[in-house]
Amino acid sequence: MHPPDTPTVSDAGPLDAVAEAVAAGSGLPALARAVARALDAGLVVADRGGAVLAVAARSRDEERRLLAMRGELEALPLTVAGEAAGSVVVQHRGEPDPGVLALVVTVLALEVERVRAPARASQEEAATFCADLLAGEFADAQAIVERGGELGLDLTEATGALVVRVHPHVAGDEGWRARALAAVERGARAVSSASLVGAVSRSGAPACEIVAIVPAAGEDAVPRAAQAAQQELDGVLPGHGVSVGHGRPTEQPGDLPRAVQEALLACNVGEGDPEVAVLGFEETGAYRLLLSAMSENPDELRRFYAETIEPLAAYDAQYETDLVGTVTAYLDADGSVAAAAQRLFTHRHTVRYRLERVRELCGLDVTSSDGRERLSLGLKAMRVLGLGQHDAPALEREARPRRGGGQRRR
Repeated sequence: MHPPDTPTVSDAGPLDAVAEAVAAGSGLPALARAVARALDAGLVVADRGGAVLAVAARSRDEERRLLAMRGELEALPLTVAGEAAGSVVVQHRGEPDPGVLALVVTVLALEVERVRAPARASQEEAATFCADLLAGEFADAQAIVERGGELGLDLTEATGALVVRVHPHVAGDEGWRARALAAVERGARAVSSASLVGAVSRSGAPACEIVAIVPAAGEDAVPRAAQAAQQELDGVLPGHGVSVGHGRPTEQPGDLPRAVQEALLACNVGEGDPEVAVLGFEETGAYRLLLSAMSENPDELRRFYAETIEPLAAYDAQYETDLVGTVTAYLDADGSVAAAAQRLFTHRHTVRYRLERVRELCGLDVTSSDGRERLSLGLKAMRVLGLGQHDAPALEREARPRRGGGQRRR
């Protein structure tokens, strides 16, 4: 005789996928999807602080709706040994089975507790480690391995890095940073459950930067983690600009700061291209030559930017013009005013006027080979350093399309 709330053998069918996810150690996102199928429901799993850890729905649109209305739905507590581990919001499509619901809520609670166990790094510790890698603070490989081991990272295997930058373009949203961090965590850990993710703060850096250290089981693990992080961000942060860059994985712990720097460079370069959502270091072309300058002597790059592009960017910011975009279009069009005008959807006379204004502001003549070369290098310095992109005029940001669906900046 079974207790009234215990599923019988006949009930086990919908729970098979849940059991398989637990046995395989597939991680919380996969477990949440299995639970959603077992309950025939959409669900949102959050930690005890309210940060979203996993979302499971039939489609991206349903996921967005569920996230938008989760505050209106009852949140079921996730508890382990009487202690709060988090909560889950469930939107049933039919009549729920109380026994199955109680069982899978318990399973979710145990997985959330495992994910957030004290043995794993706190967000503050993860952020400090990622920031130190980004700043090159470690003396040697052994220091990196020891610090990573304290945070639950095994750095003796191949490891890669992502850098994600998020710019808010919607006012009044106070919780977007926490959602951004949780989205990157979900994406990275869906590919490698041991990934370590931290939000870093750098002087003069844009609004939100997130670094993910990804154990790379397979050559494509880091690119897949980058794509997964971008897709998660696209689903939960409409109205925000997002750029994701990833470096090459390394089997040498001492090279991990280099991998993070590569990811940062790719993020910076990708942010300046409205058609690119995710960019790998190996796809940055000539920008790769500037990696050492960015990491070892960024002040020289900043000086070159200040001598070439900065006056144009400042003018654009003050008067909502597009001199930087005009120079970019002109150079991309191999010095053709007519082709640049086509790219900018404006008249040739407007392009000529803007290029004359460029000469007046920075003293460089785009009709000369030296002027074009210096301006081209100035644009590269701007993108490598991550300067200027997020200061583009608002109307231009809204109009920029992004390859892969939707808009990069809305």
